[in-house]
Amino acid sequence: MWTRIKAFFSESETIFWARLQAAIGVVATIVTYVDPQILSPIIPGEWFPWFLVINGLLTEFLRRRRAEDL
Repeated sequence: MWTRIKAFFSESETIFWARLQAAIGVVATIVTYVDPQILSPIIPGEWFPWFLVINGLLTEFLRRRRAEDL
């Protein structure tokens, strides 16, 4: 089972992270269309800029972890 999961993401943490973000984005979009008041208290909040910074750092870390030329 774990081998199939890793194969689905081409054994890449960056691809996993990108697909996870896409899935969360799709769910957030659907929830926003159904009831916009559900996500309005948390997005954008005071913590949202910090989320973007941490997300960027994590994405860069995952990308560099696989790159042998960096």
